Amino acid sequence: MTVLVAYNDSPQGEAALHAGAAEAVRRDLPLAIFVLTPLEGPPQDDPPLPPDLAHLLDALPAGTPAASVTYRESRVDPADAILDEAERLTASLVVIGSRKRSPVGKFLLGSTTQRVLLDAHAPVLVIKAKH
Repeated sequence: MTVLVAYNDSPQGEAALHAGAAEAVRRDLPLAIFVLTPLEGPPQDDPPLPPDLAHLLDALPAGTPAASVTYRESRVDPADAILDEAERLTASLVVIGSRKRSPVGKFLLGSTTQRVLLDAHAPVLVIKAKH
């Protein structure tokens, strides 16, 4: 069992990381971070952390469990990738950031958050960024 955080370099991603870390501490579970921005270049066994993520991980409170980090493949839809990773890890909780979108924007473009909410087998915590 794991707390899975879907992370990208945005205020919503940062809010999701903080909320996921707090839930991992509260539930005494490992923390897994799934980076939604695919890596560029050839696949690597141990890719370096993006600087923004490394900085955020260093700033997490003491007692936060060490996080495993995996990356989305560029050819996989973000929602499918999150759902697959949650299933692979048998996640106890999926944490995802969300931004406000108009009804027309949701209809035309779809919604990763909506798909994860509807299709995840684990509870999903949706976090909005602080203004």
